[in-house]
Amino acid sequence: MSLPAERPTTRGEAAGAASRAAVVRVATELFSATGYRGTSIATVARTAGLSQSGLLHHFPSKTALLTAVLEARDAEDTRFLRQDGDRMPLSWAAFAALEALVARNTTRPELVGLFVRVTAEATDPRHPAHEWTRSHYTTVTRWLTEAIHSGQNAGEIRADAPVATLVRTTIAVLDGLQQQWMLDPGTVSMTVEFGAFVDAVKHRWETRR
Repeated sequence: MSLPAERPTTRGEAAGAASRAAVVRVATELFSATGYRGTSIATVARTAGLSQSGLLHHFPSKTALLTAVLEARDAEDTRFLRQDGDRMPLSWAAFAALEALVARNTTRPELVGLFVRVTAEATDPRHPAHEWTRSHYTTVTRWLTEAIHSGQNAGEIRADAPVATLVRTTIAVLDGLQQQWMLDPGTVSMTVEFGAFVDAVKHRWETRR
């Protein structure tokens, strides 16, 4: 997880920040549509209205640009999940936050497409997003594991709940629904399907009081 960049203090810095943000937006859409390997720096520059040298002034390589795109996606999702709090939600609140994120993602097909394409490509250890992908899943796994343990300690989730299995299954459902939704958004409802999954998990493992 990256620290927020310092605010630009001059007109030139503000213009540079706006230009970088525009490039990241364009690159997100192009990487989503054609993948990392299918997208050239020249295409990103042309679509963003910059010269190739102008783009490389902000991002010295395609790998640096991909890193910026992925970090921006992660930072945006983290802010949403925290809802302006200092910590990620725990116990059943973590699952509720994921439901809200899934609903939000239905309005951001370019980011869903980016994630689906890049993570599929990045199973290759030689891909520049390979380490980011490993780190992403490690971070999500750690958070959901902590969330379930917290719920168990609070008496909200049954003590015999299979934590590792619930974590892996939740991640698999999230990723699988995103892929199916990208293939057929008119038929697959990520919101409905993930909500049904969470309801089933709560019915099975929520502590009855």
